Parts: sequence; C-alpha cells; structure tokens
Amino acid sequence: MEPRSLHDHDHDHRILAVGDEFVRTDLLVRALRDRIGAGPRIQELALDWPTTPWGDVAEVTEAAGDEDTIIAALAGVHAAVTHLAPFTERVFAGAPDLRLVVVSRGGPVNVNLTAATEAGVTVCYAPGRNAQAAAEFAVGLLLATCRNIAAGHADLRSGSWPDHYFRYDSAGFELHGSTVGLVGYGAIGRIVARILTAFGAHVLAYDPMAPAKAFGPEVERVDALTDLLARSRAVSLHARLTPETTHLIGAAELAAMPEDAVLVNTARGGLLDYDALCDALDSGHLAASGLDVYPAEPLPPDSRLFTTRGIVMAPHIAGCSREVAERAARICADEVGRWLAGEPPLHCANPDVLGAAT
Repeated sequence: MEPRSLHDHDHDHRILAVGDEFVRTDLLVRALRDRIGAGPRIQELALDWPTTPWGDVAEVTEAAGDEDTIIAALAGVHAAVTHLAPFTERVFAGAPDLRLVVVSRGGPVNVNLTAATEAGVTVCYAPGRNAQAAAEFAVGLLLATCRNIAAGHADLRSGSWPDHYFRYDSAGFELHGSTVGLVGYGAIGRIVARILTAFGAHVLAYDPMAPAKAFGPEVERVDALTDLLARSRAVSLHARLTPETTHLIGAAELAAMPEDAVLVNTARGGLLDYDALCDALDSGHLAASGLDVYPAEPLPPDSRLFTTRGIVMAPHIAGCSREVAERAARICADEVGRWLAGEPPLHCANPDVLGAAT
C-alpha cells in the first residue's frame, strides 16, 4: 500500500488520545496541549484498564479495549496516542486517515507493526519511560530481601514478635561492602548501578550487548555469567527476554551463587527458571528472592511461589509510578509535535515507513 502522506490536511489535524486508569486520558491531553498548543483538535477516549485486565486482541498482545470501539473513535483522525489500545490489521484497515500512532510504552506490543507499515502509518513508542521507577523498585526489593524487611513485616502482621532475626545466622547483610551482580546493563541496570555505588556496594555487570563505554570505573564488567554469579552476594536481573535469554538463570546458575545469596527479578519472568528458584530456596542454598515478574501473570493459585520460603513478591509494579505515567505522556506528545512540524520521529518502531514516505 502507498504510504499515507505526513502532510495532508496540515491545517486540520485531528488527534485521538486513548488513555486508561494509569496513563490517563487527561495526562495525554495535557501533555499534548503543552507541546502543540490549542490548534489541532483532540478527541478523547478512556479505557478501563486495569479494572478490566489486558490481554490478546486479535493478533496483538497486552491490549485493552476492542477493535470496534477503536475504529469508531478513529473516524477522521490523523494521529493517535495510546497506552494499550489495540491497533490491529483490522483497525488500520478501518482508519484510512490515520498516519501516526504513538504508544506510551517501552515497546508497541499492542500494535501490528507489519499492518501499520503496509498502511503507511508511522508507529512511535516511549523507551525509557519507566527506567528510574524500575531501578528504584529493584533496589527496594534488594533491601527488602537482604535486611528481612518484608519477612519481619509479615511476622509482625501475624501477631508475633520474632527474635530470630537477631541471631547471627538469621541476620541480614548490608549492601555497603557487598558485591552485587547485575545481569543486564541497559538503561535500568545503569541506574541501579549508580544507586548501589552510592550505598557503597561493589557492582559487577554482565551484558554482552552493552558497549564498553557504558561501563564506568565504578562498575566492573564481567565477561562470563557464571563468574558474576559466583562472586555476587546479591544478583539483580535486568536483561531483555529473547530466545537466547529464556531461562538464562536455571538450576546450574543458581547453584553457582554463594550460599545465603539473594536474587531479585524485576525484568521478565522468562529469564528465570522458577521451579529451580523454589528448589534453591527450599534447600536453604539461597537466603531469599525478590520477585516482581512471573512465568504466568496472574499467578495460578497452586503456584509454588506462594508456599516457598524466603520470597518477597510484588504484582509486576516495578515500572509503575505517577512519574512514569506523566513522563510517558510527555514522550508521546513530543513525538506528535515532531510529526506536526514535519520532523523525523525520535523513537520509531517501523522506520521502513519513513523511507517509503520520502
């Protein structure tokens, strides 16, 4: 299909803001008005995620809303910004005026990029929107596991006053002076490293894809994962999930970690063999684990994670803060502003459509 021109109807742009209960519609509209002024018309649509869970919609994943509602809202619309609305092949076919979609997420998994490109629609996204939030949360889980914060809280809420945390063998350990290994050294891992360095930890990082210049003098680059695991009292996962990194941490890798070490995963559930993790915790080899992501979400009621000792759990909220929602809206608005000005996008998921349009 011929690409849709970026400059048709330059003086009569219509923009659709599709928010939800996290990246709210009013946040998107406010960011758009701050960036592009009062000129273009902005239409609004609100989805009820997370009250209604996301899921698969036709061929896209992690989406909220239905195709018919989105198609109706897109009538006459030239640009759309959204967090979770499904942009499927059918949606693109039903929105002939659409030329730009901006998704306020680190990756546009709710957009059929092939269909978008065939329709001549530019798709942008918001990388780094939650890096600070996810990094802070990872450090929070490290503290909660290393210092028995969550376990002590659970004991007190149960009505007991535990004394065993004062025994040497049960006492936690400080991050100061400890070696902490980061598996993955992208935007989130680098922020975690800066925070841990401020605590006085010795930080190791393993990431074959990270450029050498990313590692400053305060972070030791480690070329072998087993070396990092063997040397680290605490390990935090920040790698991308790919076919090559699926179950990157399994029974053998957990066995390579020192006894009484802790493991935190705020990245992706597929990086970790959770049965092997439960075995390592039940055996006493690992002291504790902090988890925010899982092999299936929500967890099934019979998951071993509910009954295994030493686990601190959160419901996939590491990247969730008010600042994330506000930042995501601003990133989206900036992309719309560039598009209106005829400038190239900063974060384009289907750059082939840009070449086709020139």
